Amino acid sequence: MAIEIKVPELPESVADGTIATWHVKEGDTVSRDQNLVDIETDKVVLEVVAEADGVIGKISAQEGDTVSGQQTIGSIEEGGSGSSSSKDDDKSDDKAEEKKESEKTESKSEEKSSSKGSGKTIEVKVPELPESVSEATIATWHVKAGESVTRDQNLVDIETDKVVLEVVAEADGKLAEILHDEGANVSAQEVIGKIAEGASGSSSSSEEKSSSEESSSDSGKDASDAVSPSVRRLLGEHGLNASDVKGTGKDGRITKEDVEKHVKSKGSSEKKSESSSQSGAPAVSGDRTQKRVPMTRLRKTIAKRLLDAKNSTAMLTTFNEVNMAPIMTLRKTYQKEFEERHGIRLGFMSFYVKAVVEALKRFPEVNASIDGDDIVYHNYFDVSIAVSTPRGLVTPVLRDCDKLSLAEIEAGIKELAIKGRDGKLTLDEMQGGNFTITNGGVFGSLLSTPILNPPQSAILGMHKIQDRPMAVDGKVEILPMMYLALSYDHRIIDGKESVGFLVTVKNLLEDPQRLLLDI
Repeated sequence: MAIEIKVPELPESVADGTIATWHVKEGDTVSRDQNLVDIETDKVVLEVVAEADGVIGKISAQEGDTVSGQQTIGSIEEGGSGSSSSKDDDKSDDKAEEKKESEKTESKSEEKSSSKGSGKTIEVKVPELPESVSEATIATWHVKAGESVTRDQNLVDIETDKVVLEVVAEADGKLAEILHDEGANVSAQEVIGKIAEGASGSSSSSEEKSSSEESSSDSGKDASDAVSPSVRRLLGEHGLNASDVKGTGKDGRITKEDVEKHVKSKGSSEKKSESSSQSGAPAVSGDRTQKRVPMTRLRKTIAKRLLDAKNSTAMLTTFNEVNMAPIMTLRKTYQKEFEERHGIRLGFMSFYVKAVVEALKRFPEVNASIDGDDIVYHNYFDVSIAVSTPRGLVTPVLRDCDKLSLAEIEAGIKELAIKGRDGKLTLDEMQGGNFTITNGGVFGSLLSTPILNPPQSAILGMHKIQDRPMAVDGKVEILPMMYLALSYDHRIIDGKESVGFLVTVKNLLEDPQRLLLDI
């Protein structure tokens, strides 16, 4: 039986997506919930997982192709076996040979480290931090003490208020010592580890595990590599490793049900032991486990800034709605030619940015900010674009938007979104900005009141495009409507300016020719 691989249903404010990465090839064996392909939209990356065990049949849409919601992009032959299983067999056939080699390496590791090591120790230091950042937090060590490292290999991620900095090895060698563990607060140029240059280290599997544990470690690693992103997230939520859970899927792979069953059984045993240790405590039934984790530095910064915005501004929100049919028709008519000419899809965000810039020119108070007892009017148009990332919501800045074409705006937003997703945004790209646009519509939000992004004085919220019955010339028509929400600081922007700004944005979006004619 063939199962179709389809693009997920896209929010109405997202017209289409692009095939970003296929993680499998035709003929590969896949398991249920395994991530098959990443599909990139204007603001988010969607994962398409396998609905059942089987073999990948024909892939009809290649990387870089533009696809729409519910479009079939491939198929799975349910229950078959393909090239991945043979690869797994090849891996298992090679394990015995690899094990022999690792045993030889273990027996001679001390001799090699003494003979190969140059004796020079290189300090692993925190990079120079910007002046506005006083300290950082060690987020993730990617290597353990005693393991071999190569030059330019990423050793550790260090998290500041807004960006993640990577610290790489300056030379080949062995990570001799870790001075500060994950979660520690560190300052610029502080030594957090040491590398023995030229020395050979070992992998954690060869030095720390016995031969009997090695085979289970290998299978656990394979399982960890094969788990789908949804399963990996579930493991992370409960603080589990893939090796902690017994998989019941194909080739021992872990499914969501396996994780939920493990958590439930673990919670039951914990409650039993707790009730036995606390005399007189009432018995509790059901799954009532909880997990406590410290807030990341970014999340703490977001929380503080949102609370400050609420407490230090006179924030008010005004609403309007816009008929998106003209822009949707325009995109449909010229999408193919636009993409062929500029090499990028024509999305909605470029129209939003263009309309906002024109409205800011007409209402300079909205593009201003308060500095003490002064009002600072900005004669340039740097727009912050709210981007959702795995670490939280960030607002990188697209600069000089008044000088950019639609294609340049689309390319700039895509670059910022990809950098945000990969944690590659720089501090320069995060600072500044006179006005913010946030598009909750990509997640299905119909209406919201966005919070200001200080020291900016206003933020525009875009929402889901939804068909609604509207009165047009005395008749009822079904139109693709979208709510607009403008939150603003009433200390600097009066109701007249805020409403006028929002009506200008509405008129420009409903009649996009105005953007070209500047009327």
